[in-house]
Amino acid sequence: MMERENRSTASDPLSYPCGDRPESGVLREIVPGVQWISMPLPVSLGAINLWVLADGDGYTLVDTGVNSDEALLVWNQLLAGPLAGRELKRVLVTHMHPDHVGFAGWLTRRFSCRLWMTRLEYLQCRVLAGDTGRAAPDDGVAFYRRAGWDESALSVYRSRFGNFGRMMHQLPDSYRRVHDGERLRIGEHEWEIVVGAGHSPEHACLYDAQRKLLISGDQVLPRISSNISVHPTEPDADPLAEWLASLDTLRQRVPADVLVLPAHNEPFHGLHARLDQLDASLEHALERLRAGLKTPRRVVDTFALLFSRPIPFSDASLLGLATGESVAHLNYLLRRGEIVRELDAGGVAWYRTRD
Repeated sequence: MMERENRSTASDPLSYPCGDRPESGVLREIVPGVQWISMPLPVSLGAINLWVLADGDGYTLVDTGVNSDEALLVWNQLLAGPLAGRELKRVLVTHMHPDHVGFAGWLTRRFSCRLWMTRLEYLQCRVLAGDTGRAAPDDGVAFYRRAGWDESALSVYRSRFGNFGRMMHQLPDSYRRVHDGERLRIGEHEWEIVVGAGHSPEHACLYDAQRKLLISGDQVLPRISSNISVHPTEPDADPLAEWLASLDTLRQRVPADVLVLPAHNEPFHGLHARLDQLDASLEHALERLRAGLKTPRRVVDTFALLFSRPIPFSDASLLGLATGESVAHLNYLLRRGEIVRELDAGGVAWYRTRD
């Protein structure tokens, strides 16, 4: 996820009525029956928001945190403290990234409950977790070489390949599939599943029309932009088009006056204003890319056009995110016939506007 900050200003249409995130190990009530957990993350984002929904004599948990020693300490603190004696009825995961699904297997086994996910998220997660211990594939090396990575960066990619599965407990071998448009009864309230794509293949948001709440996962974040990437497994994908369609879906199906409960940063009002900001930010990035590609560039040469900070080759995680997102922007223009791509003798791709 690329952190493009969108700090509040006097003219910012977003507002944050719930204050700063709670301390680790503390439950904060948002509205009756909805509680907020802040779970630490070992990355620059700092934390992920988890949501505890009252569900009869127990609770449903939305998202789980990444598998880390620090997060395990917090989970043990919660289960021995504010969640003690409460039955976990189900674990509902918005999408398959490790900060969301990392403890799903651990919790579902501990409480003998079901994992609820969309089908593509569950299956893609199983595939990526299955790469643990494998050597980096030739297709992956070729993908990053085409993007302009040097041999040092490719060596780091080879050494880090398969880390996805190490950030999560083993998934349960079965799950309960959730569908777009499905209405789930959780306790006394009904939540509609609103599926989006782009950031992940079949991301589930939860919308409570009665209480005007939207659990948005990573589909809409108030201060940063979700990473929209192309990956080596599908190098010709067009996730930006899926992302834009998903923003339109949210605009049509969810009203502007909901309280958005995002996976990162703080709950906020101003959903449609934020969707407009995301649309405008993407269009500005594409305009910079169109102008910059009057001169042929490799993927790594487009970083300066798309991101406000340097992307050092020595930061493997940031380099991977920036590469995937840059390819997504380039593929979007390629699909629409605005640019062309040519391979040089070394297998590196060069992009330029059409003559």
